[in-house]
Amino acid sequence: MKFQDEYRDPVAAERICTAIKKVTTRPWTIMEVCGGQTHTIVKYGIDELLPHEIELVHGPGCPVCVTPLEIIDKAIEIASRPGVIFCSFGDMLRVPGSDRDLFAVKATGGDVRIVYSPLDCLTIAERNPDRTVVFFAVGFETTAPANSMAVYQAKRRNIKNFAVLVSHVLVPPAMTAILSSPRNRVQSFLAAGHVCAVMGYEEYLPIAEEFKIPIVVTGFEPLDLLEGIYRCVCMLEEGRIGVENQYTRAVRREANLPAVELIREVFEISDRKWRGIGGIPQSGFRLTPAYAEFDAERRYAVDHLEVAESKECVSGLILQGLLKPHDCPAFGKTCTPESPLGATMVSSEGACAAYYHYGRFRGERQPETVYTIQGQEPSPCRV
Repeated sequence: MKFQDEYRDPVAAERICTAIKKVTTRPWTIMEVCGGQTHTIVKYGIDELLPHEIELVHGPGCPVCVTPLEIIDKAIEIASRPGVIFCSFGDMLRVPGSDRDLFAVKATGGDVRIVYSPLDCLTIAERNPDRTVVFFAVGFETTAPANSMAVYQAKRRNIKNFAVLVSHVLVPPAMTAILSSPRNRVQSFLAAGHVCAVMGYEEYLPIAEEFKIPIVVTGFEPLDLLEGIYRCVCMLEEGRIGVENQYTRAVRREANLPAVELIREVFEISDRKWRGIGGIPQSGFRLTPAYAEFDAERRYAVDHLEVAESKECVSGLILQGLLKPHDCPAFGKTCTPESPLGATMVSSEGACAAYYHYGRFRGERQPETVYTIQGQEPSPCRV
């Protein structure tokens, strides 16, 4: 498949692995920010192809995983109200709240619908004028433009029976929080390419400068990630700090200005709580006063809800790079995709789901395992 096969070429992967081995002289810990990158790494065994000195840890870049439990409970509370049509992307419906999920609300008569675009909600609202459509606006900077457009269009078209439950979070403050922790192990980041496709990468320059680390904006295919890792290792070995862009086919230094202007029209930066991590200052979006009438938390008076997270789930430590999924005592036992304790086992981008799906139940590397890329002949790349 064009634009895909060339980024899964086993010969090229072997060449990059050899180059990484050649430049590596000491241990380094690199965090990939995005859950999509985590899945590619685990699915294709990229971490197993690297020298033992290179450790990849998995970051908080899965929006479903970091959505706080109390937001899930608020969604469930609103979806249970009469007269509400609650709309969401599909992966949020299975995320467990304190005692049930949105699928359970649907099973007991709630009108919970899966949509593929927030703009679909406006059409549903216009067709159901006697009911209120609430959209679960979850995500990072990547989904913020579309969610902003839905709210902007609702105001422009005078659609009063529409609201959004906002749980938007931002990547750079999370990276800063991880680096500021006294337990931090991360020495370099693979930044999420799709986030930077919207926001550019200028906002990562101060982070690299403050913490004296290299950051490489990286894509999502196997060769993207291997090249990103190679660049990180080269910068670490040479003592260089700064930001490099591996994902040049999609990312520029500057932001997508029309998208950013729309976001700033509808949203303003606010403090946000991250599931398993806690509160991070200035790490999310909320509606600006001009669009506050679309705030579902205010409309349904659920902004006071606060709940405690499961003590058994260690997803917060996993998302900070302090543990791997198979380090959790509940992993694959009391916590499975069929009965998840935390969102990292539910989400299609969650690290725990990736480890479970691809059979990573132990921490030891498997040196005799031969990994293939896209079902092709085994790569001779061994390190």
